[in-house]
Amino acid sequence: MKVTVQYFALFREQAGSASEAIEWPGGTAAELFVRMTETHTALVAEAAALVAINDEMAGWETPLEEGDVVLFFPPVAGG
Repeated sequence: MKVTVQYFALFREQAGSASEAIEWPGGTAAELFVRMTETHTALVAEAAALVAINDEMAGWETPLEEGDVVLFFPPVAGG
């Protein structure tokens, strides 16, 4: 299956890219993030990180479908 992965803020810096299209066997958003941390070793999982799928906030256990656009973003601190 092909999906587009987008990275926001610190994750974009860690991945060294704003987005990429990848082929993978499928699974959940959490499984995709683990795969991306293996591909981009500087990408570090954050406990409070969030995920959006096709411009809507989603849970990490949401199954992905062909053509989905998945956005990973780290927790945002306010002040």
